[in-house]
Amino acid sequence: MPAAQRRELIEQAATSVFAERGYLGASIDEISRRAGVSAPVIYDHFESKLDLYRRLLERTRNELLEVWREHLFVEGPAEERIRKALEAWAAYVESRRVQTRMYFREAAGDPDAEAVQQEVHAQGRVALGVVLAREPGAAGYAGGADQETIEMAGEVVRAGLAGLALWWHDHPHVSRERIVRTAYNVLWVGFERAHS
Repeated sequence: MPAAQRRELIEQAATSVFAERGYLGASIDEISRRAGVSAPVIYDHFESKLDLYRRLLERTRNELLEVWREHLFVEGPAEERIRKALEAWAAYVESRRVQTRMYFREAAGDPDAEAVQQEVHAQGRVALGVVLAREPGAAGYAGGADQETIEMAGEVVRAGLAGLALWWHDHPHVSRERIVRTAYNVLWVGFERAHS
């Protein structure tokens, strides 16, 4: 099996184990069993469990940020772009339930894993702030145009959607349409005021 394919199997298995058991409850032995490889093979690809965890968090963060970039950095009224971005976000969460559960789930109990998660989420918050800052009326929406204020607005959006994603994992009967409608109704109020 090519190394890239083996690495992908390891990442898929690790994502499931971290999502189910959290960082502390996950073990390299279980990940290796699910991936169909030996533990030493995992260490050929990743220095440690923490390194593997970081890779998975960064991968998901980057994919989520790409969803926002792809749907907000286009022509058209903000109302339409925000709805489309939320629809794409919800489609991503729905199609990658295990991956997003692992990403949004707290890494409680292990200081190193908590630090990695905070770092990756902070990078996501800053990047989301940059995305929001490009929106016309961002200063009105956030309450100011300085970097820290825009970053706070990014954190409100990030944390709110993270909480909604985790809630949705516990309520899978709720349709994607309802998730998007609720997120849009809550988030659009601020954007609408900024544009009026």
